[in-house]
Amino acid sequence: MRSARFLVSFLAVFLLWAAAWPLGAQAAVSVQVLDSAGQPVPNAVVYAEPAGGTAAPAKPPRQVEIEQKNKTFIPLVTVVQTGTPILFPNHDTVRHHVYSFSPAKTFELKLYSGVPGSPVVFDKAGTVVLGCNIHDDMVAYVQVVNTPHFGVSDRSGVVRLEGMPNGRYALKAWYFTMGPNQAAVEQPLEVQGEGRAIIKLNVKAVPL
Repeated sequence: MRSARFLVSFLAVFLLWAAAWPLGAQAAVSVQVLDSAGQPVPNAVVYAEPAGGTAAPAKPPRQVEIEQKNKTFIPLVTVVQTGTPILFPNHDTVRHHVYSFSPAKTFELKLYSGVPGSPVVFDKAGTVVLGCNIHDDMVAYVQVVNTPHFGVSDRSGVVRLEGMPNGRYALKAWYFTMGPNQAAVEQPLEVQGEGRAIIKLNVKAVPL
């Protein structure tokens, strides 16, 4: 009798857990980014914002690095959540003067070598274009977003958005040739477990 009562209690707890699990389930969505000719787009920023104006869950910001090497910013494209600190180490043998005049983040790191004493905090959503006041051909892009669900597409134009709770989202994509004032391309996305999506941009992909 005792074992039967235990089994009934166990089954009741299991059924309650099983019923509640899908509500909080998380999944990964694989997004393929294509250009106007249907070709894969590497270095595209893809992110998903909860639909209906619901605030996305905040995650503790983790410091990111954009280095200067061979008179080049690496990586060319970075995406971060608002509030993320970015460090700009200079690994060249010459000094650089990193700056941005973008409304989302205006700053400058005057001529320096090595690693700056502190990172720059990117605290406003939008596109930030980086440059060097000494080397005019140096440029990079930071897309700051209000969601933890983001990524940059790989060589095959694919980005995988991990840890997404089931629900409805606005799936957005931005490419650096679109210009800093051009809005991201947007389309609806519904997540119910693992999934795939395709988003097309009216651009010509720049090969890596």
